[in-house]
Amino acid sequence: MIVRIQVVQKIYQEAHIDIPDMFCKDTMKQHIVDLYNSGEIIPDLNIFQIEFDSISATIVNEQKPVDFEEDAA
Repeated sequence: MIVRIQVVQKIYQEAHIDIPDMFCKDTMKQHIVDLYNSGEIIPDLNIFQIEFDSISATIVNEQKPVDFEEDAA
């Protein structure tokens, strides 16, 4: 029997970075997005919190798949 399991979680990460004081709010947002998109900020991100959202499993056999799902309480 093969079972496909999918876990959905919300992962909160945080980083402390230095941003030049001269940046306005919009420039600051763009700078942060650019750092994230370039991958430069990834090493600085630390997992802050993980919230379980749901888990589901599909039992795969030759007849038909059987699904069950459980959501976070």
